[in-house]
Amino acid sequence: MKKWFLIFGLILLALVLLPILIGYALPRDHVATSTITLRQPPDSVWAVVQDFGRYGQWWEYVDRMEPSTHDGRPIWNQYDSRNQVIPYEVVESDPPRRLVTRIVDEGLPFGGTWTYEVARHQDGSTVTITEDGAIYNPVFRVVARFIMGYHGTMDGYLTALGRRFGEDVTPVHRN
Repeated sequence: MKKWFLIFGLILLALVLLPILIGYALPRDHVATSTITLRQPPDSVWAVVQDFGRYGQWWEYVDRMEPSTHDGRPIWNQYDSRNQVIPYEVVESDPPRRLVTRIVDEGLPFGGTWTYEVARHQDGSTVTITEDGAIYNPVFRVVARFIMGYHGTMDGYLTALGRRFGEDVTPVHRN
C-alpha cells in the first residue's frame, strides 16, 4: 500500500513540476501578428479602435474601460468580468494609421505592447495587431504556447471588432 502512495505522490509531483519546467524552457518573449480585412474605411475603423471607453460595449472580453493615471501619465484600466484590471497606456498614436499601447503594471504575469495598424485595402481596411509580449510566469508560458496560443486575445479582439461593424471575419496569422 505504501508503494502505491509513493507512486501516486511521484506522479502528482511530476504533474505539478512538468509544466513549470517546460515553462522555464520556453522563451519569455514572443511576437505574434494577426490581421483582418473589413469593408469599412480606415477613418471609421480608427474611430472605434482608439475609443477605449467603449470597448466594453462590443468586446465580450472587456467588462469596462476606465481612464486613470499611472506615474502622472494618462492610462486606461481594462476590467474583465472578474473585475481583474490590466492598465494600458498609449505610447504612440498616428491617426488613422498606427496606435501602440503598452501594459504598465509590471506586477502582472505578462506584459508588452500591442501595435494596431489600420491601412486602406481596396474599398475597406486591413487591421493588423502585432503583440510584442513577455510572459514572466513559466506556467502561463505553457498555457499561452500550448493551450491559448499567442494569438488568442488578439484574435478575440479582431473578431469582436468585425462583429462591431456587422462583419464576420477570420483573423490571419502572419507569425
